Amino acid sequence: MRRTRSTHRRFGALACAVVTGAVVTGAVVTGAVVAAIPATAATAPPRLDLPPPTGPHAVGVTDLHLVDHARRDPWVPGAVRELVVTVRYPARRGGAPAPFLPPAAAEVMARADAARLGLDAGLLDYRFATHSVPGAAALGGDRPVVLYSPGLGESRAFGTALSEQLAAEGYVVVALDHTHEPPVVEFPDGRLARRALPPSSAEVLKEVLATRVRDTRFVLDRLQVLAAGGNPDAGGRRPPPGLGRALDLSRVGMFGHSAGGFTAGETMLSDRRVDAGADLDGSMAYAQSTGDFGRVAEEGLDRPFLLMSAGDHSAASDPSWQRFLANHRGWLRQLHLPAGEHFSYTDHQVLLPRLGLDPAVTAPAVGTVDPARSVAAQRAYLTAFFDRHLRHRPQRLFDGPSDRYPEVEFR
Repeated sequence: MRRTRSTHRRFGALACAVVTGAVVTGAVVTGAVVAAIPATAATAPPRLDLPPPTGPHAVGVTDLHLVDHARRDPWVPGAVRELVVTVRYPARRGGAPAPFLPPAAAEVMARADAARLGLDAGLLDYRFATHSVPGAAALGGDRPVVLYSPGLGESRAFGTALSEQLAAEGYVVVALDHTHEPPVVEFPDGRLARRALPPSSAEVLKEVLATRVRDTRFVLDRLQVLAAGGNPDAGGRRPPPGLGRALDLSRVGMFGHSAGGFTAGETMLSDRRVDAGADLDGSMAYAQSTGDFGRVAEEGLDRPFLLMSAGDHSAASDPSWQRFLANHRGWLRQLHLPAGEHFSYTDHQVLLPRLGLDPAVTAPAVGTVDPARSVAAQRAYLTAFFDRHLRHRPQRLFDGPSDRYPEVEFR
């Protein structure tokens, strides 16, 4: 969750139409790119893609369909809680890459985003190739596991650039969709789960975060089944060769954007299996105006945590972060991307500029920072953070500002 006192001023038309579940509650903003961008004269589909990962390994990918038969879905009466997670991992080379989104989900997301961007839906094609090969055999070795949680209303797909980099660096990265929050979640059998959240309120947001924490802990439970040689997939689809043996669940990290960063902190408070966490521009409050903060802000953590902010958001402007800093008892760094914005920490950082829109229109969402340099810096600091705390490798990158990444400030 992201808090700012100047949301409507900064986002302009972007804040006037709520997209993909973006929620404005008092001064709390959550969700995906909020847009009502004027139509453009574009006539040809823009070429969408993501920067390739720079790590030494090829990246494999698979989806797992997980069903929690012990838990009812809080948003759909009578339904059990079902999740789809995407697992990326170091893999043997070869094979055609997976699409950014599967066909049906890509169509739904394209229609939703095109309406908000003022574009013809045909100009957005979210079926473009990623850099991850479906079902590729996993490389040997014990690999630390890193979980990813997206912002409220955002698809897990929009964390692909960061997830692919971590996988290429040797991590198993598990990205969660929190079902019925994003516009659509496509299950392996082709079913589409649509958004079903009730109108926003502090109480609803508390249930959202509690559900997200339960989702994350359940995913960790099912990963333990996979690591032990079982198959947690509800449809019985076989995992890629060697994937279960690659999981080292004694070393687990988590990061997330916006509400996903809040989720990382709350999960760490509830589950000691998570050893280190990172919050990418996410407030830790249900309602900043009333001081209704999450438990993680009120209690802090005793394990490593990384705060990354952008634009006019930082601990200086966010009382929930100030409370967290006062109570935190572990290693901590604050990094700031002054020329970025809230959605710089998602794949929108590179995708929005590809649409050929006036930069003055996209800047309130992704800032004026060079997209390639922004992604490179984020990848470097996230990898260094998890290398330091999950692999116990010294990292001079956190000693102070780096000439290699002048876009990033230390706070």
